[in-house]
Amino acid sequence: MQVVAKTSKPSKQRKRLFQAPDHIRYKHLAAPLSPELRKTYGTRSLPVRAGDTVLVMRGDRKGFEGKVSRIDRKKFRIYIEGLTRERVDGTTVFVPVHPSKVMITKLNLDDKWRRKILERRRKAKEAAEVVEKVEEKVEKPPEALVKVEEKPVEEKAAVVAERLPPAAEEEKPKRRRAAKKTVKKTAEEEAKPKAEAKAKPRRRRKASEESRVG
Repeated sequence: MQVVAKTSKPSKQRKRLFQAPDHIRYKHLAAPLSPELRKTYGTRSLPVRAGDTVLVMRGDRKGFEGKVSRIDRKKFRIYIEGLTRERVDGTTVFVPVHPSKVMITKLNLDDKWRRKILERRRKAKEAAEVVEKVEEKVEKPPEALVKVEEKPVEEKAAVVAERLPPAAEEEKPKRRRAAKKTVKKTAEEEAKPKAEAKAKPRRRRKASEESRVG
C-alpha cells in the first residue's frame, strides 16, 4: 500500500481532492446533524445520503427544507426535491448545494450498515463518558479536616504583640547651628590685601638682588 505524504501546498491539496477515490469522496460529503439527532445517536455529523431530509443553513436558499433526491460525488454537490430554478428556455433544473451548507434533520436508516455505524458511535461515546466519570472519582482524596482550638482573646493579643517588631525610639530633634553672619567689607578693606600681595614679591626681589651683590 502506498503511503501518502502530508503536504500543505494548495495545489497538491486540490489535486488530491479532485482525484480522490470513491471511498474518500464519500467522507467529504458529510453534513452536521440537528441537535435532536445528536442527542439520540451521539454523533455530530454523517455523510449525506439520498432519502435524508436536510435544511439549508446558508446561501440564497437559506431556510429551505426538503428530501435529498440525488448526490453527485464527482462535483461534491447534493440535489434537494423542490429546490429548482427556471432556465431562460423555460425548463426547470435542480439547484446544486454543497453538503457543508445543510443540516440533516431526518436520517434514512434503510441501510443496515448505516445503522451499525450509528450504534458503534453511540457506544463509543458512552464508554468515553464512563471513563471520564471514573477519572474524576480517582482524583486526590479530600484532605483530613484539622480541628483548630480557639484561644482566648488575651492570649491572642499577647501573641500578636510578640510578633510585632519593637517600636523605634523617638529621636530627639537636632539643634540647628546658627548661621554665621557675613559682614560686608568696605572698599578700603578689600583693597588692603591686594596691596600687600603686590608688595611681597617686590621685597623678595630686593632681597634676592642684595644677596647677588654681596
